[in-house]
Amino acid sequence: MKYLRVLCVLCGLLVHAYALDREAFTFTSYNLQVRIEPEQQRLAARGKITLRNDSVLPQKNLSLQISSSLGWRSIQLDGKLVPFDSQPYTSDIDHTGALSEALVTLPQDVPPKATLELEVGYEGVIPLDVTRLTRIGVPAEVARHSDWDQIGKSFTAVRGIGYVAWYPVATESANLSEGNSVEEVVGRWKVRHTDTTMSLLFQSTMDTPIFFSGTPDVFTVQTDTNVAKVAAFSMVRPGISVPTFVIANYQKLTKDRLSIQYFSGLEEAARNYAEAAAQSDVLVPVGRGSEGLQILALPDPDASPFVSQGMLLSPLQSPMTNKAELSVVYAKARQLVVSPRAWIQDGLSHYAQVAFIERRAGRGAALDYLGSHETVLVESEKQEKSAMADRTGRGPETIHALTNAPDDLYLQTKAMYVWWMLRDMTGGTPNGALLSYRAVEDKDPAYMQRLIEKESRRDLQWFFDDWVYHDRGLPDFRVESVYPRRISSTAYMVTVSVENLGEAGAEVPVTVHVVGGEVTKRLEVHGKSKNAIRIEVASAPVEVVVNDGSVPESDMSNNVYRVEIPEQSN
Repeated sequence: MKYLRVLCVLCGLLVHAYALDREAFTFTSYNLQVRIEPEQQRLAARGKITLRNDSVLPQKNLSLQISSSLGWRSIQLDGKLVPFDSQPYTSDIDHTGALSEALVTLPQDVPPKATLELEVGYEGVIPLDVTRLTRIGVPAEVARHSDWDQIGKSFTAVRGIGYVAWYPVATESANLSEGNSVEEVVGRWKVRHTDTTMSLLFQSTMDTPIFFSGTPDVFTVQTDTNVAKVAAFSMVRPGISVPTFVIANYQKLTKDRLSIQYFSGLEEAARNYAEAAAQSDVLVPVGRGSEGLQILALPDPDASPFVSQGMLLSPLQSPMTNKAELSVVYAKARQLVVSPRAWIQDGLSHYAQVAFIERRAGRGAALDYLGSHETVLVESEKQEKSAMADRTGRGPETIHALTNAPDDLYLQTKAMYVWWMLRDMTGGTPNGALLSYRAVEDKDPAYMQRLIEKESRRDLQWFFDDWVYHDRGLPDFRVESVYPRRISSTAYMVTVSVENLGEAGAEVPVTVHVVGGEVTKRLEVHGKSKNAIRIEVASAPVEVVVNDGSVPESDMSNNVYRVEIPEQSN
């Protein structure tokens, strides 16, 4: 009987663990007071969080997660303490490789779409920690250039989810050794929290400025010796931009609404960055475009740059590298275009990098840059072919649509290609449509489509269906046949038939090569279909190539067709 009781208890625990849906709740708002003590590397937070049950079932339990270097002190509902069990939870969404998870038992079920407000308190330290990288074999010295987040006496910079869980989150476990696991988990979080609001009051015990990737509400200096600086900020859509705070003793350079915060001795580098930023615009300002971008120096000269709302954290290099220039282009573009949709804001920012390369070095260099990112899409398509539906019943075609895409790298890469293809199809930059874009009016996924169609006077429903609203994989073009017909003593009319073996359609360039030249025209080929085009050339065709790399394909080994001209009889 004793063993039976033990077995029943264990079974009950297993059922409880199985029933816990860590991603059932969406955090709709944060209202936190965050005290930072750089000398002790400490952070303490108190405040309120509002959560909404976005699952289809009532929920009696919920998960709250923070970095494993922090600890839960209090969780209250309606002014009363609620019971919770705190446990370590292995996950690489935090630089420590683990989270401190509070499993909260609520007094009653929360129905679907119902909300609750919790008062929370937690504290601890945030030192530099590269555990999640070193345990998969990354040398510690290399790992520090990537996971540079820390609270420190001389420098503090802490990014949010995906780097350090310094505010409460709730996700399933993610592991860097499991492919794109971390990107997918963090991506799902970002998609769910595109409409979340965040209000923060920072208090620092050091007399140095506080920077945050949101909008400053108040900035005051208090006489209390225990709290030297107080700064209040608000942030909308922390799912689009990762909440990040910085405390450092910088010097400042301001130029054309651009603010560069740099360390002593880096004046020349700061001027170089200001000059690069002034020459980086390829998009028109939309929404927040009148506000300035802040570039904040990282003390490690080899640190990886990072961009959040209105903020670029980067080592200031002199002379600037091409990579550093592209970071500035991306950050500036992201500041110029504001959208609640990641495929628009992030996609356009990456498109801006390609357009900048084209302006600097020509179309060939831009296509080479695009091609260096194509593998991400090809590999993702292979994985999707064997993927199952998720717990809501959605298949890969819906899960990985740009309007829902949970994988940051995948979304950014595909959206970059989408904007480049739209540019080629409509014959100009997206700026015409962007001039009419209003983020507050973007309530319908087809809003941007209609603006582009109006500007270009083209029906693009088929393109958006294949590339934005659904993920139909990638096209696979092949030149099915080439028929050259002589129309004069030297000129030929070449009829080219192109087949698309893939599910996604695209408008693709078709190039006929002749001795000493080439002629290119564009051809629209929908998924699982064929189309033909006639191209006139001045001499006998030698080769026909479909796609110059501007359209991502699952297989480009069948894109070239060697033309054999039959001998003419006398």
